[in-house]
Amino acid sequence: MLNRHPEYQYLDLLNQVLEHGDRRIDRTGVGALSIFGAMTRFDLGAGAPLLTTKRVFWKTAVKEMLWFLTGDTNIQALLKQNVRIWSDWPLARYRKETGEDVSQEVFERRVVEDDAFAQKWGDLGPVYGKQWRRWQGPDGREHDQIAGVIDALRTNPSSRRILFHAWNVADIDRMALPPCHMVYQFHVSKGRLSCMLLQRSVDLLLGCPFNWIATVALQTMIAQQCDLEPGDFVWVGGDVHLYLNHLEQARLQLTRAPRPFPKLILKRRAENIDDYRIEDFEVEGYDPHPHIAAEVAV
Repeated sequence: MLNRHPEYQYLDLLNQVLEHGDRRIDRTGVGALSIFGAMTRFDLGAGAPLLTTKRVFWKTAVKEMLWFLTGDTNIQALLKQNVRIWSDWPLARYRKETGEDVSQEVFERRVVEDDAFAQKWGDLGPVYGKQWRRWQGPDGREHDQIAGVIDALRTNPSSRRILFHAWNVADIDRMALPPCHMVYQFHVSKGRLSCMLLQRSVDLLLGCPFNWIATVALQTMIAQQCDLEPGDFVWVGGDVHLYLNHLEQARLQLTRAPRPFPKLILKRRAENIDDYRIEDFEVEGYDPHPHIAAEVAV
């Protein structure tokens, strides 16, 4: 039991939702099986929790994390990097408000090529990046939560208040999607930086694997900036669900045996948290099973 592959934490969750999930109609109308409350823990010294029972396109997840860190909230910058994971929400809004049944390809091309169109239709509202880097207080002052975390880790690493979050109640109704990965808390012990992510809503098949490797990328960057080694990554899920159109894919994934976790490596030390680029990241020893395709529920 002690040598059980850590990826079984994920596979056990898949099985638990399939076997015991509460069937319900959700916001998307697709329907889901849902459980409440889950926790996993990974020692990053033993490898990054990049799933091996299916291929996870980790560069897309890391590009998204780097985009969050810029404070940007418009999908234009993402689309220019061929990251399309946020297109569904502004596209749905465009179709609803204009009545034009435009294809995703045409919509994305217009966002990339037409700055005025992008400004009107590509913005997601005050989502993650805005809250992380430019949280606006009642006095109008903006607060850079990421800078605050790094400063606290450098100056007061034993503090129990080293965290940031995105659930700004006053801004929720202006967001394309309220934050799912909400609270990131950090802990230092024996020169190692651990991170705990609280995620209120978890698309277990598609979203969760992205959230895990993206958070590990963030944890690794912050650790480097604070002269620490990455420690444990702890994940806590609230509403953990499988959409009804993902059940067969989950069952397929459960037939596969995990392979060794890879290492996530930073190839250089960036000057600051804003200086990282996707080219700075390398995944070493990743040998996953084939990708499993599934549709995003919007």
